[in-house]
Amino acid sequence: MPCPDCGGDQAVFPIPEALEEFAPEGSLTIGLCADCLRVHPSNERLTKGETRPLADVIPDGDGGAAVALMVGFLDSLALNREAIVESAEYAERAGVDVHLVLDRLEQSVPDSHFDVSRRHSQLETFL
Repeated sequence: MPCPDCGGDQAVFPIPEALEEFAPEGSLTIGLCADCLRVHPSNERLTKGETRPLADVIPDGDGGAAVALMVGFLDSLALNREAIVESAEYAERAGVDVHLVLDRLEQSVPDSHFDVSRRHSQLETFL
C-alpha cells in the first residue's frame, strides 16, 4: 500500500500490545513511509520472507515497531512527548538502539516531512 501523502512505499509493523494506546485511530498495524516518514494506520500484513522498506534501518519485531510508532510522533515533540518516551523506552527494552536508528534514518531518508537531525538532537535532552 503506498503512502497516502507522497506515494512512497510503507514498512508495515504490528503495534505491540503495550503501545496500542498510542496507535493511530486505534489501528493494530501501522505503515511507516520510507520516503516521508509519516505513519498511517494499515491493514496490510508482512508475509514471512517478504522484504520491507527500511529493513536495513529499522529492525523487525516489537522493538522495530515501537521505533516506527515513535517516528510517527516526531513532528511534534511538545504534543507527543509521552508517546515518544514510552515508545523509545519500549524499543530500548526490546534491544533497539533508538539513537542509532535515528542516525540511520537521517542518512537514508532525505525527504522526510521533519528534520530528523534536529529532532534527534532535541530527543537527546529527554530520552
